[in-house]
Amino acid sequence: MREIEPIEKGCYYHIYNKGINGEDIFKQEKNYSFFLKRWEKYIEPIAEIYAYCLLKNHFHALVFIRNEDVFVNDEGIQKLLVPTLQFSHFFNSYAQSINKAYSRTGALFEHPFKRKLIDDQAYFSKVIAYIHKNPQKHGFIEDYKLYNHSSYGFITKDQPSLIKKDKLNNWFSGRKGFVSFHEGFKEEPEDRHLYIEE
Repeated sequence: MREIEPIEKGCYYHIYNKGINGEDIFKQEKNYSFFLKRWEKYIEPIAEIYAYCLLKNHFHALVFIRNEDVFVNDEGIQKLLVPTLQFSHFFNSYAQSINKAYSRTGALFEHPFKRKLIDDQAYFSKVIAYIHKNPQKHGFIEDYKLYNHSSYGFITKDQPSLIKKDKLNNWFSGRKGFVSFHEGFKEEPEDRHLYIEE
């Protein structure tokens, strides 16, 4: 059995997961915004998000795990937030809500959730483009730029979001550089292992 590496502070990760047995994790349109609200509650305190894409039966996100320890008040007691546990709480919270809303039981997501350490600057850029182009790759839409449930539109337009747009614009030398990189990016079959594990 493959050993799962822990989520380390001060590192960038490609986080992804899918519904158990290929089940849809988003049953209705309203589930997408609910997922992001749960993300904001559980993940935003411990991680910055740079890209995401939510598809019917899976999702992708690129995050930076904050360096500093994060504490919350839990009934007057200071409690340290542990990144790996926060992701577990996030998945459990969302799954429990879906189970209640749709009269289902049991696990919703595959376990453990997948994560790939991003330790290279070129790799960082490629993963962002890979994430944003995912809806087109899987045939959800003909043009990834028009997909409603990814961060691409929030980054290229002046819309509020959880995305660290200023840092991304600096990274890609502005919005034009961001768009241009996406247009030029092509996932090569031999590079598939860079983005996901089978």
